[in-house]
Amino acid sequence: MDRIPILRMGETLLVTIQVDMQDQTALALQDDLADRIAKTGASGVMIDISALEIVDSFVGRMLSSISGIARILSATTVVVGMQPAVAITLVELGLSLEGVKTALNVERGMAMLAAVRAEHRHGG
Repeated sequence: MDRIPILRMGETLLVTIQVDMQDQTALALQDDLADRIAKTGASGVMIDISALEIVDSFVGRMLSSISGIARILSATTVVVGMQPAVAITLVELGLSLEGVKTALNVERGMAMLAAVRAEHRHGG
């Protein structure tokens, strides 16, 4: 089974999804990510899905659940690099990805996480 690598960049964990997500891969990613957030105390998780050309409701639910798990562990999740067709598909499937922040690219995602961190530090 493929495991998706999780890179650490300061207070952020970066996950690049380049494979079609199988159920097992997605479940392993949830476990691995929860474990890494707890171990590193990361305050942000960035999921780069720019390599995904198609998504289904399973991937949509997985992104939502990863975001929920991260939130419980005090980390903010930003999904970056979503292609227009993927966004359209998610909406058509009725998945609004509630609670999931999105940004056009990694740079904007990092800026978004930095702003969230600053807000938390100042008691926002």
